[in-house]
Amino acid sequence: MPVIKSAKKKLRQDKKRQAQNKVVKDALKKVVKEFKKTPSEKALQAVFKTADKSVKKNLMHKNKAARLKSSLAKSLSPKGEKAAAPKAEKVAKKTVKKSPVKKATKKSSKK
Repeated sequence: MPVIKSAKKKLRQDKKRQAQNKVVKDALKKVVKEFKKTPSEKALQAVFKTADKSVKKNLMHKNKAARLKSSLAKSLSPKGEKAAAPKAEKVAKKTVKKSPVKKATKKSSKK
């Protein structure tokens, strides 16, 4: 048990955060289990939503969430067809301004 006042406060904060994180993690597990039981478009959207929330709260790495969403979307679509997962909006490419052409520098004359 912590003795110092700040350590006691940290322990209280950690317990509270742990409880909040458990709620999100359990919700994700529940939704994934439900999707695997009865795959549907609506269940897939629920998985996407909860996976994105867990990434936002730093409970899961973004690449892990992407893998999870991809694999579940593949399982929903029939074989031979592309995934029927909701497509992400295309991000507009940023135009890069070219820097002005530099003027030719004077050449050093060697003798």
